[in-house]
Amino acid sequence: MDFSLKIAKKLNLVTDFVRNTIELLNEGATIPFIARYRKEATGSMDEVAILQIKETFNQLTELENRKSTVLHSIDEQGKLTDELKRKIETVETMYELEDLYLPYKPKRKTKASVAKEKGLEGLAEQLYKQANGDVVLWAKAYVNKEKGVNDEEEALQGACDILAESITEQEITRAKIRKLFVQQAMISSKVINGKEAEGNKYEIYFNNKELIRKVSSHRLLAMFRGEEEGFLRVKVEPVEEDALDLLYTIHLRADNEAAGCVADAIDDGYKRLLQPQMETEMRQEAKVRADEEAIRVFADNVRQLLLAPPLGEKVVMALDPGFRTGCKVVVLDKYGKLLENATIYPHPPQVAVFEANKIVRELAKKYKVEAVAIGNGTAGRETEHFIRYVDFEVKPLIVVVNENGASVYSASDAAREEFPDYDITVRGAVSIGRRLMDPLAELIKIDPKSIGVGQYQHDVNQKKLQESLAHTVESCVNAVGVEVNTASKQLLAYVSGIGSTLAENIVTYRSDNGGFKSKADLKKVSRFGEKAFEQAAGFLRIRDAKNPLDSSAVHPESYPIVKKMASSLNCSIPDLIEKEDLRKQINIRDFVTDKIGIPTLTDIMKELAKPGRDPRQEFDLFEFDQSISDISDLKPGMILPGVIVNIAAFGCFVDIGVHQDGLVHISQMAKKYVDNPNKVVKLNQKVMVKVLEIDTKRNRINLSMNID
Repeated sequence: MDFSLKIAKKLNLVTDFVRNTIELLNEGATIPFIARYRKEATGSMDEVAILQIKETFNQLTELENRKSTVLHSIDEQGKLTDELKRKIETVETMYELEDLYLPYKPKRKTKASVAKEKGLEGLAEQLYKQANGDVVLWAKAYVNKEKGVNDEEEALQGACDILAESITEQEITRAKIRKLFVQQAMISSKVINGKEAEGNKYEIYFNNKELIRKVSSHRLLAMFRGEEEGFLRVKVEPVEEDALDLLYTIHLRADNEAAGCVADAIDDGYKRLLQPQMETEMRQEAKVRADEEAIRVFADNVRQLLLAPPLGEKVVMALDPGFRTGCKVVVLDKYGKLLENATIYPHPPQVAVFEANKIVRELAKKYKVEAVAIGNGTAGRETEHFIRYVDFEVKPLIVVVNENGASVYSASDAAREEFPDYDITVRGAVSIGRRLMDPLAELIKIDPKSIGVGQYQHDVNQKKLQESLAHTVESCVNAVGVEVNTASKQLLAYVSGIGSTLAENIVTYRSDNGGFKSKADLKKVSRFGEKAFEQAAGFLRIRDAKNPLDSSAVHPESYPIVKKMASSLNCSIPDLIEKEDLRKQINIRDFVTDKIGIPTLTDIMKELAKPGRDPRQEFDLFEFDQSISDISDLKPGMILPGVIVNIAAFGCFVDIGVHQDGLVHISQMAKKYVDNPNKVVKLNQKVMVKVLEIDTKRNRINLSMNID
């Protein structure tokens, strides 16, 4: 089914571009590939828009598949009318569809089904008409002890059970109550008696009530977590009287005994059936919205962390700090290869400062170390102070590195495979050093959930979280590009069209053949077919290749165009790359074809100006205030340098070098109102903050970015 028009209307996009995008996705094209190399087909849509199209298409497909199932089920029952079929085929949401299906949906035994088996459906219909009359007399006709209806009261109760279910299953009932819940439902949380002390971290939710449509994602997830852990009782509902009045308006048409029975059925049906169902639905909807927001924040943080400025190809000494077990020291060459490792003990209890100084100094001299990376965990600031006092022959850059996830990598299969003869402490130090050199290349080896930049990542939908993070990592890897002759198989696996199997095959070919001389050589790799080549080639780089375009983001399918450009100026492709004056002579409109238009040609010209350009910012050295190293050193009013290490919906966390990140609440991020922290700060951003409050007992620091 063609959903292009519907998706275009929903997302405010051009129908033809949507249709082309769906076709490309169905052909197996990746989002990065479509966004980068199929701009003419998509109208230059970015990855966000393409992902929205993909997700909306999947939702519509799921809805259509469910419609088919529902139609088949009702038809098999012999109850599918033309009107019902029309309604089902035209519904826009899954909730509307399920409302229509509910009266026909096979159920387990209910009070209503039991009453129907007793033959009380006729009485229920008679009561619902709400005509004047003696309801007890009506009920008398349905007394049947053989069927289990012993008296008039039991007959009326059974009829009311049928009405309660029937009324709550009506499409109009559910639509009106759903609207009421959406507009007016409150989420309330109360502490469970006796859990006050144990659940004190949820104290602000001990007696809380707010509109669920306005509750922030982090507050909702916190309440649900408190409920899951057994500290809070959470309820979602509008004012009961409002809901019942609404139902009375819909279903009561008289003021008599029969109407009184219907009113009783409404009360029972709402409290026993409809309210719990709608509460569940609202909780699910609110949870989905909260999950989406939390996942979005998490993915944004991961993107920023992965695209952090790299130090680049330099010889690096890396230290994984520690007290009792010492500091692990490694030296890495400019490509991240481990050259040597050692252990030093500059801190208590050993305090072998002289020996540690000597080892560090000699290693730095031996390998001409250009930078020192120090993990920011236990003993991190103490180790930084030690390194700054080392008498280096040539002073290196000294950088404190966020080591979140380094321990995860060190214990991983990837680390064991790469360093089978070294223990986890050495592997951890290697990871710290490499993430300074190239954060992207190193961090992709770690589960994004372990990087330490999320909130409530264990509470959200794990499948959606995994999908979002996988897309984020894929997007970052392909935005930067990958050097095929040096990249790890973990990094290669994220390149568009490759995956883990082809990545393994690439590494094997590279090992057996001494590396790739051209992008065309990729086709020699086992199972690397034309489709994989089309998707991957533009994102791969081959340094010092014979064809200079092989080290660029120009796709091989566009090489003939570049050759024509050079020929038109009677120059070589290297000349075209090296000489700006030649490129200025090119009118790209002269090279438009049926398949390659202005957007692609514009990208080609940008790439020729700077082949293989890295979109990441230049590395910027940061240093903490050397007068503080512990939370006890802090005083209110201090103004300190810090670096943003995590961003949440309610603010951001700043590392100021005291082993405990401080919180800048969203209200303290600017002098104007801030609705989204990501509009104000980015991960790894250097900021100046003022200390507002220190709680040493709970290890909490409150900071402000308003320092004027």
